Amino acid sequence: MATIKLRKWDSSEHLKTDEDIVLYLEACLEEAGDDAAFIAKALGTIARAKGMSQLAKDTGLGRESLYKALSGEGNPSFATILKVIGALGVQLHAAPRHPTHA
Repeated sequence: MATIKLRKWDSSEHLKTDEDIVLYLEACLEEAGDDAAFIAKALGTIARAKGMSQLAKDTGLGRESLYKALSGEGNPSFATILKVIGALGVQLHAAPRHPTHA
């Protein structure tokens, strides 16, 4: 009987294009509710897809600090989140939570 080798799913391996990244982040924002750690971890996944070393250079933050802040275990400041989002080339947009129907 053949042995099947499994490995843990890593979403970062599937974020190849800017569109992939935007769709992933939008899905995470919808899913997260008020769970800030979920969003931080999603940004960490995107950062790993794009390259944590480059993100560290672009934000001026240390690589290890970024790994910790974006692990879902850290508690990054909003300033850090904004730096990361900007360096990843993503924009945040505001929209009504419950669109009104005319």
